[in-house]
Amino acid sequence: MKKAELLCALAFLIVLGLLALVGLPGNILNLFIFMMIITLTAQGWNLLGGYGGLSSFGHAAFFGTGAYAMTVLQTSFGINAWVALVCGVALGALVGAFIGFLSFRAGLKGSYFALITLAFAEVLRILANSWDFTGGAAGMMIKLQNGFAYLQFSDRRYFFLILLVFVALALFLSRWLERSAFGAYLIALRENDQAAQALGVDIFRVKMQAITLSAGLTALAGCLYAQNFLFIDANVAYGSWISIEALFAAIVGGAGTLIGPLIGAVLLLGLGEVTKSFSGGIAGLDLVVFGIILVLCVAFAPNGIRGFFANLKRRRSAAAEAA
Repeated sequence: MKKAELLCALAFLIVLGLLALVGLPGNILNLFIFMMIITLTAQGWNLLGGYGGLSSFGHAAFFGTGAYAMTVLQTSFGINAWVALVCGVALGALVGAFIGFLSFRAGLKGSYFALITLAFAEVLRILANSWDFTGGAAGMMIKLQNGFAYLQFSDRRYFFLILLVFVALALFLSRWLERSAFGAYLIALRENDQAAQALGVDIFRVKMQAITLSAGLTALAGCLYAQNFLFIDANVAYGSWISIEALFAAIVGGAGTLIGPLIGAVLLLGLGEVTKSFSGGIAGLDLVVFGIILVLCVAFAPNGIRGFFANLKRRRSAAAEAA
């Protein structure tokens, strides 16, 4: 079934790519681009919070690090966009490893770990908002230079296609995680870390690997966000909004599943856009819809939309066998 999920997700991405090539209105294409960026961020959160059970409220720390590294390296040092992308991912992973080392050495988990990640994200936001090196409160703008070498295109469809490739690679990463020994250790840690440790699992090493991988993938999303909008500031890059979007998308779609973050991102952002179109100018109505969806998922589908339909299928199969 998980293989079928991967194939369905890849087919969905291929359809999106074909629709983009055929031609989409600019606002729809921009929406799809943002959906894929949020999908990448949610996949990053899912590696740590979904598979590992280490819920984070501060993935903005990694997202913003990637975004600022991408921007600063190009703007201040003239480094090639693709090299800056690799450096941004590496720096985001390094920040994740640093936060993880301090947190896991202190034995933090649960709400304590979630709050410490939130605190680090807020500290980084304040620092980025204060330093001239990062543009301060005014933010930073990436110079417009069209071309593959600059990861900028006059036709935004090409950027979207590259983004789809990155999302597909993230899906393959999740698939590998589900089939690897490391993934089994991570899930065992989520279910019962003390039992996993008693069975010989080095839980500190597994946690460090998980947060480093998660941070790197989230930083990749931040790099692509900066390259898409060509402007960032501290309140955007390190804002709590991105941590919430990543958490919501993964939980609503199905935390700890391969396809859950993609489902959640498409559903939430799609409904949010529809709500804005029919809200009659009422500000914040889309956030109310997000909250309602989250409450409904917690109450009636604690395993997310993907888990809800999987349970429904199992019940029908059981009923058919009993009949």
